[in-house]
Amino acid sequence: MRLITYVTATAGAPRIGVRVGHRVLDIEAASRVDGEPLPNTMKTLLREGRGALSRVQALARKAQSDAGRFAAAFSEERAIRFLPPVPDPEKLLCVGKNYRAHLEELRKNDLIKEMPEEVTGFVKLNSCLVGHNAKVAIPAGVQHLDYEPELVFVIGRRALGVKGEDAMDYAVGVTLLNDLTDRDMQKREVASGSRFWTSKNAPGFGPVGPEIVTMDEVPDPYDLWITCSVNGEERMRVNTRDQIWKLPAILEHFSRTMPIEPGDMFSTGAPGGVAMGKPNAKELYLKPGDVVECAIEGITTLRTTIVSPSANP
Repeated sequence: MRLITYVTATAGAPRIGVRVGHRVLDIEAASRVDGEPLPNTMKTLLREGRGALSRVQALARKAQSDAGRFAAAFSEERAIRFLPPVPDPEKLLCVGKNYRAHLEELRKNDLIKEMPEEVTGFVKLNSCLVGHNAKVAIPAGVQHLDYEPELVFVIGRRALGVKGEDAMDYAVGVTLLNDLTDRDMQKREVASGSRFWTSKNAPGFGPVGPEIVTMDEVPDPYDLWITCSVNGEERMRVNTRDQIWKLPAILEHFSRTMPIEPGDMFSTGAPGGVAMGKPNAKELYLKPGDVVECAIEGITTLRTTIVSPSANP
């Protein structure tokens, strides 16, 4: 199942839906047709648990087989604007230094000296999050904007003191983050010992989406190819098996004392292959007009267009 949050031209308030081919089924509107109301926000839907998700899945099947009765609940994908699948997570926790190949890139650029002994991370703020097909303006003065496609796990139920072997029971699905990074600012932050990464939290520096792909459609989250292309040219293709810390270790680490809530997300780190790690990096940093596509190969693709500082995305 593919769950999205979106807006339409006729209804400005965010809606949640199921992506069905090139159409979107409005979950709340469809549930009213069916006579059994469902929530109209992603966090509320996830809080209601697996029973609510099963009802959504059954509703989507019913709407496809009886399209006439549910016609008013469908929108064409071209008529909507995607928001982040969870536009208001309580926490989007980003794991750092989590792919072996990327560690080498960080070492070569003096951004790390040694392998961390346990999971490390930082927070992406809601104010930087945008959805699929968003236009992101490069802030004035930023010369070295880099791409970082990352596999994201979306948490479906409250987790506190979780043991690693139980971790996958808490994941409702996966999505993608393009963790856009100002490399010059990042180097200054590392040199100063800053723990708050403004280099990753500028407006628009968190494209997420396009959807939550529920775990029943993900055969093995640690045998996925994460790719990134710019203007149709593939820049990166890395398998998630290269991750050092996998979700069991990540969720156990963060839930030791901090409750993880439905709708919280864990981004699992940048693979190797970013612009910074390549000999011709200056040619590869993102520029206005670039179209960046991050993908879980064969499953879903997140598209972002980079625009000039003067543009109003």
